[in-house]
Amino acid sequence: MKLLIKSRKNTSKFVVLLSSILFLSCNDYMDVNTDKDNPTTAPLSFLLTGTQVDLNKTTNFLDQSGNVLQVYTHQMTAREEQDQYGAKVNNTGVQNDWQNLYLTLTNIETLISQAQESEDLIYVGIAQMQKAYLMSVAVDLWGDVPFSEANQLKNGIIAPKFDNQEEIYAAVFELIETAKTNLKSNQGSKPKADDLFYGGDTEKWVRFANTFKLKLYNQTRLTTNFDQDGLDALIAENNFFKSIDDDFEFKHTKNISPTDERNKLFLESYNSSQFGTYMSPWFYEILMGMNPNIHHENPDPRIKYYFYNQLEAGELPELADEDTGDPKADYWDANTGFFSIRFGSQGPWRDFSAENSNTYPGIFPCGGRYDDGEGETMDATTATGVAPHRILTYDEFLYIQAELIQADLLNGNVATKLQEAMEASFAKVDQVVVNSGTTQVVPKLVGSTEVEDFIDNIITEFNSGNDNKKLEIIMTQKWVATFGDPMDQYTDYRRTGFPVLANPNSTSGEYQLNNEDNFPLIDSETVLNTAYPRSLFWPQSELNVNKNAPAQKTPGNYKIFWEN
Repeated sequence: MKLLIKSRKNTSKFVVLLSSILFLSCNDYMDVNTDKDNPTTAPLSFLLTGTQVDLNKTTNFLDQSGNVLQVYTHQMTAREEQDQYGAKVNNTGVQNDWQNLYLTLTNIETLISQAQESEDLIYVGIAQMQKAYLMSVAVDLWGDVPFSEANQLKNGIIAPKFDNQEEIYAAVFELIETAKTNLKSNQGSKPKADDLFYGGDTEKWVRFANTFKLKLYNQTRLTTNFDQDGLDALIAENNFFKSIDDDFEFKHTKNISPTDERNKLFLESYNSSQFGTYMSPWFYEILMGMNPNIHHENPDPRIKYYFYNQLEAGELPELADEDTGDPKADYWDANTGFFSIRFGSQGPWRDFSAENSNTYPGIFPCGGRYDDGEGETMDATTATGVAPHRILTYDEFLYIQAELIQADLLNGNVATKLQEAMEASFAKVDQVVVNSGTTQVVPKLVGSTEVEDFIDNIITEFNSGNDNKKLEIIMTQKWVATFGDPMDQYTDYRRTGFPVLANPNSTSGEYQLNNEDNFPLIDSETVLNTAYPRSLFWPQSELNVNKNAPAQKTPGNYKIFWEN
């Protein structure tokens, strides 16, 4: 009883004390106009990092449109709707990219507004470059999209109009120049670790701005209103990427908590409960030198860095009939252990599960395994997942230069530039391997006789070709080098027609593989019933709620303005 009375007295004292605190706190609260515990604006550093994390998602793998574009560019294949170019109007990856892109742009506009108000112009310049990049991607994927009225909800615009794609590109070119002015201003605070791309290095940001602008000029070089004077002025400025250290890329880490920061293609393939990332036999055959029309009998030394085979050379797949030797495989190369499915396949083994036989993406595209030939069954713990999302790189810049020289829009020797680009591509593989933190013993590519012979053979092939073949070789090598980032590959194919992609309806024989067994590939098992998608569907969810949106397109007919 005494304990109860004592407890009640203490409770009374606590209530009085709490009331006093609340009273004093309320008095203090009435002295300010804002809640100091819940600021209405985020620090610039938080905004910048957040926008860069989200920018990295655009056209990436796992939940974004990279899963579609990887198939459209024939570096991977799939059992899903993107096979035979059949991505649907409500494809999840495409819709996610649209939503992520415009949500990121909303945050970028907030960053620009706050940084302008506080006169932190370097932050403004970085944000403007990110906006320029995202809007160019939006046009390259969809064509006409909301721009001038986008992200204007606070101004009462809930149904933004779809702007003309050429006008958006013109605005992007202007925005790049404005961003460069702000980056060079040296005014206000300077980002540091919050800038995940360049750590606040404004000189690298300016070089990226110029290199990116050169990329856009190259994409528009066949249009009727191509800005030759603008290109000439940019070339005269001569301030582009200097080395692979300038690469515009998102550096993934091995951290898995509180969020998984590993490469998105790695998470899709190595860390997934269901295998869905199949390596393209068409891509494989070109790398192996099997294709009779390009790089024939000149195998690419990067193949062990690009693919990891769970099967040893000569090892039958898990579903095989050992008595008859029937591999029961849609595509299997006994000479290397490469195992996959073909694009457009209707074969009897296409849909069978063979988790322990499938070839995985290797150490270069996603931080996976280097193929040491031992054929171990995949264990996600044996790979790091540390590989960057390569968005615009030094070697890609050199390929762009080679294309411009070939098109007589830039001075120089095109064969020499192509060789420089290939050398930079191999150096990039070595860099990714070193930074991956792998415990495997992985040979260095640069300086090896194998690499030097391969490049010499490509240059010989290049010099003996006509102008059309030379362009094909430039674009094919760029396609090979940028494996793991299909966005620019998709754009390059639509505007140049190269590289040559698999055509299941070809009458000349689609695949060259011959294991010299009794179970040859049957080309008639591959079909194609859909036209190549010249752009992506606009998300139907956007068209349903936006009264100013156009009618849905037919992707096989709707071209982007820079397409040839």
